[in-house]
Amino acid sequence: MVGMFFTYFAFVSIAAGVLTVTLRHPVHCALSLLVLLMHVSGLFILLNAEFLWAVQVIVYVGAILVLYLFVLMLMNLKTDERYFHPSALYILGPAILGTGYVLYLLLGSPFDGVKGDTPAAAVLQDGNTYAVGIKMFSDHLLQFEIVGIFLLGAIIGAIVLAKAPKPLEAERERL
Repeated sequence: MVGMFFTYFAFVSIAAGVLTVTLRHPVHCALSLLVLLMHVSGLFILLNAEFLWAVQVIVYVGAILVLYLFVLMLMNLKTDERYFHPSALYILGPAILGTGYVLYLLLGSPFDGVKGDTPAAAVLQDGNTYAVGIKMFSDHLLQFEIVGIFLLGAIIGAIVLAKAPKPLEAERERL
């Protein structure tokens, strides 16, 4: 039964990803992205990763996608009547070949059934969220802090870019 659900979530995710890239209208692309993100969250449920499912739904579907749609509505983009990008047919062949190659690699993967190093008793006793937190803040603390610094830099860059430039005349009068 789990294999059937995995197959469903995987194929719909691949199809939604291809549609997100090839559709012409930005709102249709955003809706395809919504389908993709929801089906990826379904894969997290199949993996018994409830914390990652909640993060996927709350952060990506709830925040990022809404922000993306909000920006699209503010931009008021004009599109022509074509449904797909003109180069969509050129993407389709390599996409099918790439999908076949990824499936070939997955079926022959040496990591099939490999378990993590966290004891199952600790995960069952404390829960998935606690195990992820302990792993992230002990073994991967440096990477976590580096990502935090990158995000701080992105916030500072967004503030600098969003700041309205001063008129040149006011700048010359000041000198």
